[in-house]
Amino acid sequence: MTNWEPGVGVVELPDGRLVRGRGLHAHPASDFQTPEFGVYLLGRTVHPGPWEHRFVRWPDFGVPLSTPHAMRALCEAYDRAAEERVELGCAGGTGRTGAGLAVLAALAGVEPDRAVAWVREHYRARAVETPWQERWVVRAAERAIERRSAG
Repeated sequence: MTNWEPGVGVVELPDGRLVRGRGLHAHPASDFQTPEFGVYLLGRTVHPGPWEHRFVRWPDFGVPLSTPHAMRALCEAYDRAAEERVELGCAGGTGRTGAGLAVLAALAGVEPDRAVAWVREHYRARAVETPWQERWVVRAAERAIERRSAG
């Protein structure tokens, strides 16, 4: 298992998994330890580096264009964070990245309706920037938890 060194954007989820949130415009990959897997939540396709990654089409200040696609990528990120350095990123590292981290926090045991507050306390105070992003986190996390417990 490889882990993140303590640093900017590294968040410890309630179950001990470490995930890094990053603003791609604010913090180039060269400024940091290299991830082994990344999920990038953006309005356009990017190629962040040579590591394995998933791209989720997600407009700024909005919600993902495809919730099922976003949840597959976020669930994969959560599962891989048990043994790999995983990062989530968007342009600024706040709204979309915060929403993704909130879903991961819910998968790690935080109640879905508390996940946004949790990520604001442990990652960034302004994370998850819009009311529709907040509603999306709760609904998407509840469905993901239901599917995992049924499966």
